[in-house]
Amino acid sequence: QVQLVESGGGLVQPGGSLRLSCVASGSIFSRYAMGWYRQAPGKERELVARITSGGSTNYADSVKGRLTISRDNAKNTVYLQMNSLKPEDTAVYYCNAVMSAVVLGTPTVLEDYWGQGTQVTVSS
Repeated sequence: QVQLVESGGGLVQPGGSLRLSCVASGSIFSRYAMGWYRQAPGKERELVARITSGGSTNYADSVKGRLTISRDNAKNTVYLQMNSLKPEDTAVYYCNAVMSAVVLGTPTVLEDYWGQGTQVTVSS
């Protein structure tokens, strides 16, 4: 079992910056792929950025060059540095931890955990 606690959200003006943090507890953090998702009012939850246990990253096209995901395994923490924020970045941001493996030749999610979310509002 993994518990995830996000922090760092808030109100920021367009063009500003925020850094979100997600602290994990309860299992071996380094084994999990970590992700940040967001959900705006009336929209589906979408992937923002993801980092594997090996440190490989991928991003949604809408955030490339502005948002950066990183992890510190010694602190059991994943970060999302958010720069040049836009009003369309306004959403609740969720931290996700996934452990997967190849089972009978098929990639399979073994464990999947979510944090409670943190609100990010970009407005003047």
